[in-house]
Amino acid sequence: MTDYTVSNDDLEDDLHEHHRFVIAKGQQALRIDKFLMNALENTTRSKIQKAADSGAIFVNDSPVKSNYKVKPDDVVRVMLEHPPYEHLLKGENIPLDIVYEDDQLIVINKPAGMVVHPGHGNYSGTLVNALAYHFDNLPMNSSERPGLVHRIDKDTSGLLVVAKTELAMDYLTKQFAAKTSEREYVALVWGDIQEEEGTIEGNIDRHVSNRMQMAVYPDGERGKPAVTHFKVLERFGYVTLISCRLETGRTHQIRVHMKHIGHTLFNDERYGGDVILKGTTFTKYKQFVDNCFKVLPRQALHAKTLGFEHPITKDFLRFNTAIPQDMVDCIEKWRVYSKAQSYTEEE
Repeated sequence: MTDYTVSNDDLEDDLHEHHRFVIAKGQQALRIDKFLMNALENTTRSKIQKAADSGAIFVNDSPVKSNYKVKPDDVVRVMLEHPPYEHLLKGENIPLDIVYEDDQLIVINKPAGMVVHPGHGNYSGTLVNALAYHFDNLPMNSSERPGLVHRIDKDTSGLLVVAKTELAMDYLTKQFAAKTSEREYVALVWGDIQEEEGTIEGNIDRHVSNRMQMAVYPDGERGKPAVTHFKVLERFGYVTLISCRLETGRTHQIRVHMKHIGHTLFNDERYGGDVILKGTTFTKYKQFVDNCFKVLPRQALHAKTLGFEHPITKDFLRFNTAIPQDMVDCIEKWRVYSKAQSYTEEE
């Protein structure tokens, strides 16, 4: 865990911003130590309180104590004497599954469990650490992360494009912003989706009380617009296999949009999909689902297809990657179970 304390000498000199939060308009009065407990991973309340006592926590540019109550529009910053660890990037010899590479870009098939870039609690073993080792002079994106045009979650597998030149970074980033890139995911979700296909719309922003989650705000007063198109691929009764096409690329977009319509991703711990949400109360069924969780110990989400226009040739490139084995095994278990249930009902 990070030690969030600083010395008492020259508090305002040579401090580095490690975390910044702008308090949402709907936030009720809450002690800042409790707020930061929700907002930061891998820390304790006592460390946060010590940080406040040493002057490391600022609100609107002034240090505050741990009993300060945050209010809407407050700017909360954690300031420490050393630079953030993600700025001290070290290359690591981590193998990469490269699907395509030329002098402008790289397409990578990221395995589940790999964090895309360093951040709080994950300062090594990331895709960016691997990129820094295997490639020299990658261009920085707007967040000062080498090569990254977009990202996918740690426990989501699948395709990412990485820029090797400034030209490619600019060209690809603009495509993603203009919604002309193609991104299709395969997901297993709880429940039997009634429609064969549909579209989910709703602004996405941080959850008011749980900073680890995103939430949908349909009235559009908060967050950024997000659009997800889905299509049913196969039905297994209590769960459904779907394809999702992203029109926008918000944090946790598919995960939060599917939860919003009542079909949380299978085994998505952060959004409550790691418990039985649909099905019977039979002990055998509970055991079956537990076995599925063991086979697929992550959210059932894979970035299967990625398409974009090449920055130099202007050809539209489309890449596909196979669904990883853990998802294949879980889907097959549901397929067998579903057929057995159908046979029993017919009998």
